[in-house]
Amino acid sequence: MATIKDIAREANVSISTVSRVLNNDDTLNVMEETRDRIIRIAEKLNYSPSKSRRKEGKKEEESLPSESVNIAILIWATKEEEINDPYFLSIRKGIEKRTGELGLEISKLIRVKNNFQDLNIEDKDGLIVVGNIDPEDIESVSQSTIPVVYINESPNPEKYDSVITDLEDATNKAMQHLFSLGHKRIGLITGQEYIQRFYDQDNKVTEEIRRKTFERMMQERDGYNPSDVYIGDWTTLSGYQLMKSAIEKGDLPTSFFVASDPMAIGAIRAIHEAGKRIPEDVAIVSIDDIDIAGFMNPPLTTVKIHSEQMGISAVDMLLGRIGGREVPLKVVTPTQLMIRE
Repeated sequence: MATIKDIAREANVSISTVSRVLNNDDTLNVMEETRDRIIRIAEKLNYSPSKSRRKEGKKEEESLPSESVNIAILIWATKEEEINDPYFLSIRKGIEKRTGELGLEISKLIRVKNNFQDLNIEDKDGLIVVGNIDPEDIESVSQSTIPVVYINESPNPEKYDSVITDLEDATNKAMQHLFSLGHKRIGLITGQEYIQRFYDQDNKVTEEIRRKTFERMMQERDGYNPSDVYIGDWTTLSGYQLMKSAIEKGDLPTSFFVASDPMAIGAIRAIHEAGKRIPEDVAIVSIDDIDIAGFMNPPLTTVKIHSEQMGISAVDMLLGRIGGREVPLKVVTPTQLMIRE
């Protein structure tokens, strides 16, 4: 039986590209000629997605062959939000990269914010959840019959595998850098964190680690000022609007910790428009290290999150649970301060 690897070899493209084309990924930027070639080769080789060999109630002692496994992905973001926030797009690319390498089938992608109807995943071997989605809703969908791995959240580490990044450590690195440069008055631009619900439009507001860590570190230095904290959406536009508000209010802090690169990009635009200099008038440090961060003017100092690796690790962990591992694991990926201008 033909595999994704066979198609990739004949089409002279990556396994990940084949996987994304065959799964109709609208965010994939590939020439139409390449897309058509992949589909033609798949048809010529009589490729068909592999079905699960997992028997209900049967625990296997060894990991299943990867090509016998198909999984579902449940993600909090719409396609537009995912494109605008490269962090989550990078996580999904990591998932697709690893599944493509192993020949796994991503047979369903469910976006919680969309008006979806089909939540049936009973025929799937496993589920990867990306983002802060209510675990009660997850359990109602998975019905505890399939393994679940969470990315970016760890709602129940005694029950579910999870892959997270240490946002407290990332915030500490960003703040310590500003402290080392002599900044005493530091502002915060961040987004409001919610637990996404399936059916309830009133999503739960939850504690945001970056904001909590910022407040604690500033209070320890008797430098916390609530009027220097600006909270909006996790978007570039919101970062722009929040920084404009701070500038218009006057008496600007000498630096800002911005909780994500997309928000920092918007904040930098507002600073430039106001005729102020970075970092001479106001310094900016952020978290993510998305691709564009190093090409900003000036290049953005930020704390790197290994988001693609988070997706890769989640796939490997899911295979382990499908293969019979009973003890849940929690992987915490490290962060790295990228000092630029």
